[in-house]
Amino acid sequence: MTDLLTLLDELQSIARTGLNYSTDPYARAHYTRLLELAAEHYGRALDLPAPQVRARLQGELGSITPKVGADAAIFDEDGRILLVQRSDDRRWGLPAGWVEPNEPPIRTAVREAHEEVGLTIQPIQLVDVMFRPASEAFGPHAVVSVVYLCEVRGGEFALSSEVLDARYWAIDQVPAWHKDHREFAEAAHRVWTASRARR
Repeated sequence: MTDLLTLLDELQSIARTGLNYSTDPYARAHYTRLLELAAEHYGRALDLPAPQVRARLQGELGSITPKVGADAAIFDEDGRILLVQRSDDRRWGLPAGWVEPNEPPIRTAVREAHEEVGLTIQPIQLVDVMFRPASEAFGPHAVVSVVYLCEVRGGEFALSSEVLDARYWAIDQVPAWHKDHREFAEAAHRVWTASRARR
């Protein structure tokens, strides 16, 4: 059974995301109400009076933290990395996505690889946890990216609507990288090379 606070965390996350992206007044009214309901039930679950609930939401639950993403680094036998050409900027990057509420980053990497390219993968090693501050070049949010070295376990290539193309690339031959994904790819390649040397 889902923990109530886990459910409320997901509801407030959906509401905040909707309020951030939606300009439709009808939708914004519904997201606002959803956020109000989440706050009301936080108070009931925590058995706190309204002023303390507001303080808790502002001080803890409402903290602005970096967005968290997860990335899957997948190599072929020749050391080429699987990249997707994204439909949003037409640049190449690792299969990746935002971690959903209450989702472990490792599961995000698996989910995104399946959704974007149709492959079933197995993360085998953590490459690194990378940080990118907010900037004019990359956007208004700081980002923490959790990069995993992964192996293909099954599936067949099938591109989602978020992906224009997918193929294995030698890192130095990629024509245009998505944001800081070259750094991710190079770090993953070092880990992949070291893992091959240990075999």
